[in-house]
Amino acid sequence: MREYLVTILLAALITYLITPIVRDLAVKAGAVTAIRARDIHLQPTPRWGGLAMWLSMALTLVIVNYLPLIHKSFGSDATGIFLSGTFILLLGMIDDRFDLDPITKFAGQGLAAGILLIYGVQILWLPINGITTLPTNIGQVLTVIFVMVVINAINFVDGLDGLATGIVMICAASFFAFSYLLAVINGLNRAGAPSLITAVVIGLCLGFLPHNFHPAQIFMGDSGAMFLGLLVSASAITLTGQVDASAITEGNSGTALLPLMLPFTILAIPLLDFAMAIIRRIKAGRSPFTADREHLHHRIMRFGLTQQRATIVLYLWTGMFALPTVLAAFIPLWISVLSGVGIFLLSVLVISKSRVSEKI
Repeated sequence: MREYLVTILLAALITYLITPIVRDLAVKAGAVTAIRARDIHLQPTPRWGGLAMWLSMALTLVIVNYLPLIHKSFGSDATGIFLSGTFILLLGMIDDRFDLDPITKFAGQGLAAGILLIYGVQILWLPINGITTLPTNIGQVLTVIFVMVVINAINFVDGLDGLATGIVMICAASFFAFSYLLAVINGLNRAGAPSLITAVVIGLCLGFLPHNFHPAQIFMGDSGAMFLGLLVSASAITLTGQVDASAITEGNSGTALLPLMLPFTILAIPLLDFAMAIIRRIKAGRSPFTADREHLHHRIMRFGLTQQRATIVLYLWTGMFALPTVLAAFIPLWISVLSGVGIFLLSVLVISKSRVSEKI
């Protein structure tokens, strides 16, 4: 565990120190977000936060490769995730500078998912009529779809200063806790791509958040949102690969299927916002990728919440789904559900206090 803590702190420190340098580079390169009708920020802000994260990840991986336990995590899946992340980062940087059309971005996201497939990162089974091992081609198609959905869900939710950064950090922490505790309790190898990548992501977000929280000095941009979305989705897929489907029985199916549930519960807020946006725009006869001011964070702010408080509420809602799912694998279900209820009540308190302050 100490080596993973070192990994998190190292990634956070490098990201924190390198982000101002990348910010200046983004300004010189013209990768700056102008003020648009749908935006909440009030002044042009540099993008390319994803570049700072990628540089930090690369340096962190080079350094922690010398740690005895972490060194064992460097397999073909970790290599594939890094190469795929590098590709999606470059695509995002180009988009941050020149605003690519949706079709080009989708094609690039599909290619990034294809790199994962080349290195063996793919969905292998699903809980259909018990446990169904998927044909290779079906598993590959589902992997590409899953990766693209998560990437775009993270991208859609990136609408407030620090929002996507904090949500991804909570998601990564939940994935890390689950994968590590699962290995400890079942006597499995604690060194693996899911634990390594999620530990790095926690550090990247932790180091970037001070520069990105309101008032943001830099945005992660599409480069950061797509990069983090790919890392999280790939970690989820490799996590399911750690579960032996043939060993799942009726008695342990609930715990064993949690790795498949985790991505959908932990990413509930981004996925919900993504689905609502697509449905809303199609019903209105518009392109599903036409921007608007009807995202969850826009609606919450209409209650009178500031950017900071709206962001914190969405952090709490993410934790409301994530924490009970992780705890359910290791403690009685009623306790895990109670933890989610407690977090929800805390978010209600934040909202109510904000509304009272607004009236005053």
